[in-house]
Amino acid sequence: MAAAHTPSTQPPGDGMTTVTTVAVDQPKADEIRRTPAPAWRRLLHDVVPVVAAASIFVVAWQLVVIVGDYPHFILPGPLAVAQRFVGGWTDGIIGPHFVTTLSEVLLGLAVGGLAGLLTGILLARSRLAARMLSPYIVAAQATPILALAPLIALWFGTGLASRLLICALICYFPIAVGTMVGIRSVDSRLVEMGRSLRATRWQLLSRIEVPSALPQILGGLRVGVTLAVVGAIVAEWAGGDQGLGVLVNLARGSMFDIPLMFATLITIALLGVGLYLIVISIERRLVPAHG
Repeated sequence: MAAAHTPSTQPPGDGMTTVTTVAVDQPKADEIRRTPAPAWRRLLHDVVPVVAAASIFVVAWQLVVIVGDYPHFILPGPLAVAQRFVGGWTDGIIGPHFVTTLSEVLLGLAVGGLAGLLTGILLARSRLAARMLSPYIVAAQATPILALAPLIALWFGTGLASRLLICALICYFPIAVGTMVGIRSVDSRLVEMGRSLRATRWQLLSRIEVPSALPQILGGLRVGVTLAVVGAIVAEWAGGDQGLGVLVNLARGSMFDIPLMFATLITIALLGVGLYLIVISIERRLVPAHG
């Protein structure tokens, strides 16, 4: 136990004042503050604000429907959408489309993430490559994917390949930039120490640079995983016979089932949120200080 020294005065016998020190233990409140909160309390701290915001949104939604007296084919109420959401899953309408979109997102994220990781390493290692490739990468990112999707579907067809390419393109940029920024921010003293120990380029990259850049890489992955969902929906709009994007068009058009369209949009949102939370949980395990 650490001790603190507090001055105290005691008058000696000759009438003069002298200063002595008395050892006092640190207050136990410091240890209490260091004790982590229970898991249930952390869960409540994270969940209660989300549930409260969702409740306020649902109540406001219902009030808008009641006050505006909107018919269900213009703006259905939250109860009708919830019933259609449950019915769409139990009837097997949403499930197959969800599986198709999820597979496109995961495969596109894998391709785009790997390409972004390699590009980020190249841009961080080579100033020449950064000067040559950065303008084109930024230009490609600045071009709306909604405008590129019809061209990609025209060139590569409306099959899985074109949809994977669209997903990969939209999530490629944030991962590449996060990797480049992370590797460039690695402490140069760590790199010099590795070189002094005769580490190879691969050892420097795999044991020093990439582990040190994990917070930035995973930060780019957070953005990329949500953009991959957007890319999958856009790709299905551009050309596809199955997927949540296709189901949105069907519910809005030939089926004219607006509650089903809202239920599909909620499914898309839940897919993005779920994948985002998975990335956060991975980040907390790999980089606890930044999770």
